[in-house]
Amino acid sequence: MDVGPLLARLGVDAALRADLPTLRRLHRAWRTHVPYENVDIQLGRPIHLDPEALIDKFGHRRRGGFCYEMNGALALLLRSVGFVVDVVEAGVLRAVRGDEAWGNHVALLITIDGTQWLADAGIGDAFLEPLPLRAGSHRQGALTYRLERLDTTTWRVHHHPDGTVASYDLHTEPRALDEFADACQQLATAPESPFVRVFVAQHHRDGREHALRSRTVGGLDEMRLLSGIDEFVEALGWFRIPVADLGTHGVESLWLRTEAQHAVWLERRAGSVR
Repeated sequence: MDVGPLLARLGVDAALRADLPTLRRLHRAWRTHVPYENVDIQLGRPIHLDPEALIDKFGHRRRGGFCYEMNGALALLLRSVGFVVDVVEAGVLRAVRGDEAWGNHVALLITIDGTQWLADAGIGDAFLEPLPLRAGSHRQGALTYRLERLDTTTWRVHHHPDGTVASYDLHTEPRALDEFADACQQLATAPESPFVRVFVAQHHRDGREHALRSRTVGGLDEMRLLSGIDEFVEALGWFRIPVADLGTHGVESLWLRTEAQHAVWLERRAGSVR
């Protein structure tokens, strides 16, 4: 499997060793070069998790994706370097129902010299470098993450306090990515899925997290409304989403979808302040 296009996208050479510095380097490079985005879901395009499709989308077409795709492609890259990588099942807490949906997320466990490390590019504002799978607090820059062991095979990952998710749980048993094809399809097509209901792109650039949600853009703590489709196209490019890959009609369709999404958001916000 030729992962050269993935390495080229990250701007790293092929002479890499399967050690901790390389793991940190590749994880950080992925987070700062590849956006988290759900454009294909918004446009009703199929999501494929086979290796050829992932290398084509992330390497040749230089796109982003959501959790199954992001971590699936990252796993291919890491294995090509020689890392021992396990795809593991995870469950992000559902804010509305207040429960977990096991399988609505996947993460990666990498074993180096007998120590397991948690890698995850499938959360929009995930940690920049992998975390040791060890209970306690783990600081990266100004942000603190916490890992909690729930039982012999289950861990809870507490995101930093201002993160887009509060926490998620994961099982440590290895799984195959294609085992999550049905869950991926459900999240990519079900009308009630948040990935279907709202267009989102998130990206770490210039030392901070940025978000594009429907028709608003900015840092995760302050968003502004885009003035029109031209500014929308400019924003897509800034988030490293190649407009050419969407096609003219794709961009227009996406912009029209965000109109309805923004109207729903305005209605909800108005209701919350009454």
